[in-house]
Amino acid sequence: MVSFDHRDAGTPASSWLAAGRQRLGELEERALPGAGGTLVVLAAHPDDETLGAGGLIQQCLARGAAVHVLVCSAGEASHPNSPTHRPEQLAAIRRREIADALRQLDATATTHGTLTWDVLGLPDGQLAGHAKAITDALELALAGPATVLASTYRGDGHIDHETLGRLAAEAASRHGLALLEFPLWYWHWAEPDQDSRWRHWRRLQLSEAQQQAKAAAMAAHRSQVAPLSDQPGDEVLLSAAFSAHFGNGTEVLRYTPANTHSGSDAPQVFEQLYQQREDPWDYRTSDYERRKRQVLLASLARDSYRQALEVGCSIGELSAALAERSQRFLGLDASATAVTTARDRLAHLPHAQVREATVPQQWPTEQDGCDLVVISETGYFLAADELAELLTRCDRHMAPDGELVLCHWLHPIQGWTLDGEMVHAMARELPGWHPVVEHREPHFLLEIYRRKGGTDE
Repeated sequence: MVSFDHRDAGTPASSWLAAGRQRLGELEERALPGAGGTLVVLAAHPDDETLGAGGLIQQCLARGAAVHVLVCSAGEASHPNSPTHRPEQLAAIRRREIADALRQLDATATTHGTLTWDVLGLPDGQLAGHAKAITDALELALAGPATVLASTYRGDGHIDHETLGRLAAEAASRHGLALLEFPLWYWHWAEPDQDSRWRHWRRLQLSEAQQQAKAAAMAAHRSQVAPLSDQPGDEVLLSAAFSAHFGNGTEVLRYTPANTHSGSDAPQVFEQLYQQREDPWDYRTSDYERRKRQVLLASLARDSYRQALEVGCSIGELSAALAERSQRFLGLDASATAVTTARDRLAHLPHAQVREATVPQQWPTEQDGCDLVVISETGYFLAADELAELLTRCDRHMAPDGELVLCHWLHPIQGWTLDGEMVHAMARELPGWHPVVEHREPHFLLEIYRRKGGTDE
């Protein structure tokens, strides 16, 4: 979880525009439900739905879809030090404001759909402790046909927003639904040249009428866009600089198509797999796996590495060989069962550790300075923005003389959005790195990268 303060200046909207936010790929037509379909919008606080998805709501209404907005809290904690408004007064104000805002979006849409909403009234700032209530309400809202789910972004930096993003992703995976996530505070604390996730999101273009309707709906949230009074503690919460991120004619959404997974799903997906079979990919017996390991190990430039990291170590077959060639070794995997098996496999190597972790979110920062990172048959189990973040972390945290190894199966990967060719294409876009080993066989591609200007260039 990042740390930020809404009172800070933050990253200006102009920086994102200059970096290419307006040039992102457009959201696919199939992501928007039409007549007979439903858009369910899961929001933490009144105004989240308008800031991040006001245009999305209008466009789905115009296509004839039913739209249901589920707001989890009444936003009573927005001004905790207010000398003029008690939390219950703020809650009442914000309930009226969201009703006014949504009526504004509904009335101004060229609409054939229907718009409804509920406010659950759960504690503002404490939604993580009410996951069951949120999930139960979400299940009721998802009972209709042809549903698309939208929520706050699970990497937004605000605990309530991230809680909803995670719960929405779990629900979308359970029901096989498309998922749209709208970043809010991300634009405030992230920096476009330091964080590449956003470059893989999608742009929803708003018409002039939709922009005007969104601005009018946002103005209805007066307690957030204007001071409650001139007294300390009643200052404006959403400054003009922050609001500028949402007034540029587009909405940016993270899109996960229906019936596909992202890296956040890995613990559940792979734990189930390893509980069914200890060695689901036949690492111990497959000729393909044996051949691939031999080629990878033979392609490494050094006999010994100071500190090695393997992302997605599975049951530890490759890990054992890597650990024997390193002074320190850490293997990561999202499955607790696989981690237990790998620990047994490496028990004879006291300098080797294996840890349960989901990347890129749980990158082991104490491993900074690795001179070998291996990502084998793992990259396509991430969404594009997650892989971009993982590669960025490798770039930032590896030793200057480090080697980055990627090795991936070249056939279709069912249930995930990337494949081996796409993973390696993204790696080639890493600034400052270049491949020093390129080996292709009918079934897999192996590449080893080093920084430009390093040895063996």
